[in-house]
Amino acid sequence: MVRGVPAAHGRRDLPALDRNGAMTTSDLAADQRVRPQSMARAVGLLMEQNLITRRAHPTDGRKSLVELSDAGRAALEAERGRRAGWLAHAIEAELTDEERSLLARSAALLERLATR
Repeated sequence: MVRGVPAAHGRRDLPALDRNGAMTTSDLAADQRVRPQSMARAVGLLMEQNLITRRAHPTDGRKSLVELSDAGRAALEAERGRRAGWLAHAIEAELTDEERSLLARSAALLERLATR
């Protein structure tokens, strides 16, 4: 969980905004497969915590876009770093040399598939 952000939202919404860039609340709700009303509440919480900002839509004055703030990007990067550190430690502590080698080969195969 991104520190101080409800797990149901910080875990998914901040990475989605990082990946997709600025989005309307409705588009973010569709991306995350939640009701627009639920996303509106989540966006409000994230805005209160200064993790996202809202700005006018460039072509539709009726809409607004939400995007990561500098604080939101920093929180997301900190969480990613924490998770990467945990995973590296777990791999080193729990897997044998043979298992680590197999994992490295498997990761290369998954990366190849992901880039197709």
